Amino acid sequence: MIEIFKHLWPLSIENFQWIFNNYGLAIYAILFLIIFIETGLVAMPFLPGDSLLFVAGFFARSGMLNISYLFLLLFAAAVLGDNCNYWIGRTFGLKVFNLKLRGKAIVKKEYLTKTEDFFEKYGVKAIVLARFVPFIRTFAPFAAGIGKMNYRKYLTFDIIGGALWIGSLTTAGYLLGEVEFIRKRIDLVCIGIVLISIAPVLITLLKKKLAKQQS
Repeated sequence: MIEIFKHLWPLSIENFQWIFNNYGLAIYAILFLIIFIETGLVAMPFLPGDSLLFVAGFFARSGMLNISYLFLLLFAAAVLGDNCNYWIGRTFGLKVFNLKLRGKAIVKKEYLTKTEDFFEKYGVKAIVLARFVPFIRTFAPFAAGIGKMNYRKYLTFDIIGGALWIGSLTTAGYLLGEVEFIRKRIDLVCIGIVLISIAPVLITLLKKKLAKQQS
């Protein structure tokens, strides 16, 4: 499993191809686990979910993967992961931040603070929007659990967000899979996806910093 994670970043066609060549159809289970871990374990927010979905759709276009199976499987992983994270937050709350490994906190509290700011700005819609923002998408369900958000309301928005996130990125990779420029520049495309994803958070932080300087 450690060897697989070594090939996830930088995520490229070559690295994805390596995973496929070495694990064959087990790649479906691997993709499921990666999406589940990123969304379900509050200590693992750094996995390349957005770019992974795009590249998975890209490979489905080439016939190596089935786009329908991908959508159903990864949608299930995203929803199950988020719900796991929600109940971790609801059950253990802030105690999670006391967990340490080799003297270092496993979960950084600063990410929760950023997520709470995200909720303050977007309200319950943050459950859907957070899906498209790295780090925030991992902490959003955890924060919702800590805040004891009504579970039925949370689940409704979570399902909508999961469908939009998985569907849009895998479909984008699938539709653009035949574009020659995309095929030759897939590494840059993945980096671009990440930058676009984190742009809203960076802009919000910049605005707050400027506001503090002016006050």
